[in-house]
Amino acid sequence: MPLKIALGWLALLALWEIAGRQQWVAGGALPSPSGILGQLIVDWHDYPEHIRATVRTSLIGFLLGNLVAVLVGFLMASWRPAGRLLSGVNVTLFAMPPIALTPILVIAFDGDAPRIALAALSTYYPTMVATVLGLTRVDARLLDLVRLYGGGRWATLRWIRLRHALPTLLAGLRVAAPNAVLGSLLAEFGSGAGAGLGHYLIGSLGRGDPARLWGIGLVATAISAGFYLSILLLARGWVGRQAPAQESLGGSSSGSMSRAGRLLCLAISVTLPVLLWWAAVWGLERVGVSPFVLRSPPELVVELFSTMRPESLTRIVGGALAQTVPWCLAGMLVGLAFALLLAIVGTLSPVLGRVLMPLSLLTQSMPLVALTPLIVLIFGRDGATILAITISVTFFPAYVTLAQGMALVPAATRDCVRVLGGSRWREIRLVSLPWSLPYLCAAARLVAPRAFLGVMIAEWLATGTGVGNLLNVARGSLDYGLVWAVVVAAVLVSVLLYLAVTLIEHWVLKRYAMASAS
Repeated sequence: MPLKIALGWLALLALWEIAGRQQWVAGGALPSPSGILGQLIVDWHDYPEHIRATVRTSLIGFLLGNLVAVLVGFLMASWRPAGRLLSGVNVTLFAMPPIALTPILVIAFDGDAPRIALAALSTYYPTMVATVLGLTRVDARLLDLVRLYGGGRWATLRWIRLRHALPTLLAGLRVAAPNAVLGSLLAEFGSGAGAGLGHYLIGSLGRGDPARLWGIGLVATAISAGFYLSILLLARGWVGRQAPAQESLGGSSSGSMSRAGRLLCLAISVTLPVLLWWAAVWGLERVGVSPFVLRSPPELVVELFSTMRPESLTRIVGGALAQTVPWCLAGMLVGLAFALLLAIVGTLSPVLGRVLMPLSLLTQSMPLVALTPLIVLIFGRDGATILAITISVTFFPAYVTLAQGMALVPAATRDCVRVLGGSRWREIRLVSLPWSLPYLCAAARLVAPRAFLGVMIAEWLATGTGVGNLLNVARGSLDYGLVWAVVVAAVLVSVLLYLAVTLIEHWVLKRYAMASAS
């Protein structure tokens, strides 16, 4: 089996080499691996400074974001109502497109602070979820055993919960590691920083040299993969093979809470993100940031409906959203369909599935901002690029989730189809696909905000349309009211997409469960 996988990878590299040398893709937009390596060697004297800057800010943001995530996870696991109270903040941070925050962070902070802040924000959610899961999903019999021998809350935390949480926490850190690099690169794109791979990539776009752009993208990918593999080796050295972290807060809710208490928690969870936004603006004003560039919630509402502008902000932002949202929905659906197709192919051919998984991990490790110029070279600056970028950022989490669901189909159920003379395809259609429906719903929930992020980055760097381009125009013209309006609109739409998919998931699973029961 390993020999077949190695041969598959060698065949892919050979095909890439031939396609690059013969310029089969867009007249040389896909250079050969040997050409990329040669250009990388020629340009290598430029790289050390940029690599150091990106690694430094990514690592600091990774450490700070995970520290906050672990502390919040401990709070939510120790006091169950905290999960309900912070749910609005957590969903907002998960669904928020990082690119939307870049102009605000660049306006508010100097130096490396925007890159560190965005890297920290990008790592928070997966680590927080992993911490909560690891601390709460513990075998109750082990807790009872500690209590039986006189152990209290601290003893159960020390001997059971922390030890149980470590594998899941390390799995969450593996997910968060590439996010830190992506966050740092996004801030480098928007801040005009003097050093960093994002800055180097932007500066190289005008040269139109595909080999150099691919080299920068692959170096950024190597940094992300290095972060990921470092956590993976650490996990295997400490606790062996790890269980994957799930994107569900599970035990963070409190089933015993009264109806009035649940309504109060809901009200607080909805208003808390707005209050934190208000508090952040107040704090930035206290440290010397000009009120001219900041907007509190009431100030933004007034500006949205102001008649002092030639065209209202609501009309401007609404027109941009009308361009962005359809591409987001289309990219999300096509990405899910592509992921489902790959999962089916991997189930039908396990060898091909083992080749596809590392390849999909490679696309996940390549930061999106490094991938975008390469896709532009191949597809141009139109809707095909938007779809390609959106699919590239949505199919990996969906593919991993669906492949996991299909792998967990009970063997006895599959054997039943085979005993009755069913083919592999019939087994997939009658057993694996219905079994994987909950995983498909979970995948849709995971990729909805990512699809919006992908479209925004494509619009920002490639097509010059929609919300992504409007954010760039607003920043360039120093129209801070428009900047804040676009940021808030992007966050709201992403959160609404996430919540809409969640509601559809509940309806589908409830209907599916009722159909199965009948």
